[in-house]
Amino acid sequence: MTSVKKGLPPGLVSNLQEVLSSRKGGGGEQSNDGPSTSSTSAENAAAGEGNDDTRPIVLVTNGDGIDSPGLLLLVEALVREGSYNVHVCAPQLDKSASGHSVTLGETIAATSAQVSGATAYEISGTPVDCVSLALSGALFSWSKPVLVISGINKGSSCGHHLFYSGVVAGAREALISGFPSLSISLSWKKDESQESDFKDAVAVCLPLINAALRDIEKGDFPKRCSLNIQIPTSPSTNKGFKLTKQSMWRSTLNWNAISANRHPGAGYMSNQQSLGLQLAQLSRDASAAGAARRVTKQKTNVEIESVGASGKTEVNKLKKYFRLEFMEKELEDTDEDLDFRALENGFIAVTPLSLSPHIEPEMQTAASEWISSALQESQ
Repeated sequence: MTSVKKGLPPGLVSNLQEVLSSRKGGGGEQSNDGPSTSSTSAENAAAGEGNDDTRPIVLVTNGDGIDSPGLLLLVEALVREGSYNVHVCAPQLDKSASGHSVTLGETIAATSAQVSGATAYEISGTPVDCVSLALSGALFSWSKPVLVISGINKGSSCGHHLFYSGVVAGAREALISGFPSLSISLSWKKDESQESDFKDAVAVCLPLINAALRDIEKGDFPKRCSLNIQIPTSPSTNKGFKLTKQSMWRSTLNWNAISANRHPGAGYMSNQQSLGLQLAQLSRDASAAGAARRVTKQKTNVEIESVGASGKTEVNKLKKYFRLEFMEKELEDTDEDLDFRALENGFIAVTPLSLSPHIEPEMQTAASEWISSALQESQ
């Protein structure tokens, strides 16, 4: 067994295979089937709104969107456990880098969705919109889940990525509202990772989720912090859980100038698309000119100018196009208790996050003791 430096409890780093093997034979073993969105009508009715379901409520959101495999497989596993009344409120589209943004001044649509026997809605907003709306009591008939889980997201949220991460923001919004929360991400590597890795990621984090739910009801879960769980690229061969600290690791924001006839993020536009945009612009100009004429119609001795002839002309405007990419930056810090370093070394990094700029020592200690105890009881 690998020891942990700086006086952390020796049980903190646990052999994951022992944790999972203790679950075999007890009905908690994971199925080999993929995420299911059908043949769950009976479960859906049992978990639906308006039924007298006394099971503790678990709210699930994410940053990648409601159709992402990480969310679907996680919800399926929670529903299969049978101990929780699972509700989903997740973004309709990918909002993985939306940070802690909210949608103001625009109407948010909440559309019912079929997600593995859970009561689910897809939201035309950000992860923070989803959690805030779900907890408000305006969408569901309740407003007090036992636990809010955000994930499982594609890509790590270590270091400064926490500030950009939509999945972490979802968990943070729950913490702001006074609810225990977890954010979960899978370290995804291009040309190496596969969607089946999400199934393994669910299997390795489910014991910790169950331990959290058990101890929340007992009042033993760490207060005033959210746990950010980072799963390594190969979940099934990880070295165990490790309590970590937020690092200063970051990616460089790299802006690339692109061709004017290329729509950012969408490749080169076809001739039909380009023509459509030109016609749309002409339509807007004509509408604006018409509106200007209507406003001045009743006035006398007023010269009416077309939009094209007014001060701001489209011809004289210079328009440039750019596309943002994250470029990984090497960090020389060798402290193995940092989130990104533990992840690189094959551990499941568990980082307590606080609403305060600094994690208080007693909070770090409480989180360390809880994780150690939870893992020991799971073995």
